Amino acid sequence: MPYLDAHNHLHAARLAPHRAAILQQLAQLPLERAVVNGTREDDWDAVATLGREHSFVLPSFGLHPWYVASRSPRWLEKLRAQLESHPHAGVGEIGLDRWIEGHDENQQREVFLAQLALATELNRPVTIHCLRAWGALDELLRQHPLPQRGFLIHAYGGPQEMVAGFASLGGYFSFNAYYLHERKTRQREVFRHIPADRLLVETDAPEMPPPDALTLFPLRDDADKPINHPAHIALAYQHLAEIRDLPLEALASQIAENFARLFAA
Repeated sequence: MPYLDAHNHLHAARLAPHRAAILQQLAQLPLERAVVNGTREDDWDAVATLGREHSFVLPSFGLHPWYVASRSPRWLEKLRAQLESHPHAGVGEIGLDRWIEGHDENQQREVFLAQLALATELNRPVTIHCLRAWGALDELLRQHPLPQRGFLIHAYGGPQEMVAGFASLGGYFSFNAYYLHERKTRQREVFRHIPADRLLVETDAPEMPPPDALTLFPLRDDADKPINHPAHIALAYQHLAEIRDLPLEALASQIAENFARLFAA
């Protein structure tokens, strides 16, 4: 059964020492497609290179809210150039984040809206990061034009009562095996109720590792911190099927339909 990863960072430096082995393990799953998200200007070329070298990679280019302060004067021009050079690429990872220390909400909104407008103009799928800014995100999405094909809120951690509103605007929601940590009971419960036709699965590798007890591909970085292996997409599928009380094959079929609707060219 092939897997689809709606959000990862396969180009990340933390994965570089392990990438050859990782690619072999992904082929064995097999991983059919993965949306690989750039987060700042100086990693967009690395994402593009992976897209050229590996047919399963679907590139996505964006300026993450953590990096808005370091953007260059020509950042939006550079983003447009990447998207025009890659007609099947998405826009992301973009978003709002009130958790990061020293954040500038006005800058985040400005950068988010500029990228949302570009994605809407080109009708590209958008991948959104949101932490502690759910009301602000809802407000902006309701007040501005959106891509016809929709948007993904990756690793959705917002309240259940906001799911219907985001879905009505074209939202999809991806489950991450990080939510298998015991303290993430609320997030698991939310994913029991997300509409089936708005459901996706992700890893966010190398970030958001699953609990140690469930880790199938243990990796550590130079600081001895756990690395989330992108092959944990299979773990996320397995446990989401259990959470929703579905056969794995039925879940995979639905995910394939949803992924194609949002991301396929």
